[in-house]
Formats: sequence, structure tokens, C-alpha cells
Amino acid sequence: MTAAPGNDRGEEWEQLRTDHLRQKADRPESSGRGVHHLALLSSDVERTIIFYQDVLEFPLTELFENRDYKGSTHFFFDIGNGNSLAFFDFPGLDLGPYAEVLGSMHHLAISVSPQRQAHLRAKLESAGVEIVFEYESSIYFMGPDGERLELLADDLGQMYGNEVL
Repeated sequence: MTAAPGNDRGEEWEQLRTDHLRQKADRPESSGRGVHHLALLSSDVERTIIFYQDVLEFPLTELFENRDYKGSTHFFFDIGNGNSLAFFDFPGLDLGPYAEVLGSMHHLAISVSPQRQAHLRAKLESAGVEIVFEYESSIYFMGPDGERLELLADDLGQMYGNEVL
């Protein structure tokens, strides 16, 4: 992806770094302990389970009724490192397709080893899932409801040779 023509923001980013980015030794410890779960919407519970558990190999760990909407399913997948990915279905709400809007999720990036990425890529391709974009150690594709996903073959805290944590 490239920036829009005439959209050089280098000076703005440098100012933001100067004003807000603390050196690692000067950063306070985060108040968070990690991502408990990220919750997405599912139009078809079984299709979502098959995609995330059987294709991407994220084990289904729990499934129960959503406390906020009678008849809605709340289900979880283990995405490693003590983190989970959750889904809800909302039968009867007639939700529209995925749309990128301000404040919404752009994509979910999950760290995997290079070997696991190659293995999962083959499974995605066998399942007819198109790899829509590649960059260095990243592959991007869509989940069953149009959600953008990335498998990033970099260690947690690293991205394309840069330390981000």
C-alpha cells in the first residue's frame, strides 16, 4: 500500500515521536496484562468454527449463550500466548456485511512462526481462501464474514525487523 499522492506526513510523524514516544527505558509498565479477547461478529457459528479451528488451527475453547442477547452464541478460540478470539452471532438482528468505518477494526494480525505460516497458507489455499496481499513476513486474507486477517511470521513485539514493544 502506498500513501495518497501529496500525503507526505514524515514531519508530522517525527513531531509525534518527539512529543509522545518515550525511550524503552523511560516507558512505564503497561496497566494491561494482555488481550483477554477480541470479539467479532459471526453470521454462521458452524462456518466460523470450521474456518478458525479446522483451517487456521485455533482450538475452540468455549461456547455459551451471550448474556446480552437471548439466543446469541458467544464462543472463543485460543490464538496463543494466553489470548483468545471471541465471536458473537446475533440471530434476528439482520446485521449488514463488514464495513470499515472510523473506530472499527482494520485487521487482526496474529503472530505465527514462518513454518506455521507456510503450513497455514497451504491450508487456506486448499480451502479456497485467497491471499489478498503480501508484504515481507505478512500474508493477508479475509475470514468467513469479510474480516481482514493477517498471519505475521514475526515474533511478538517485532514487525519487519523493528522492535514495536
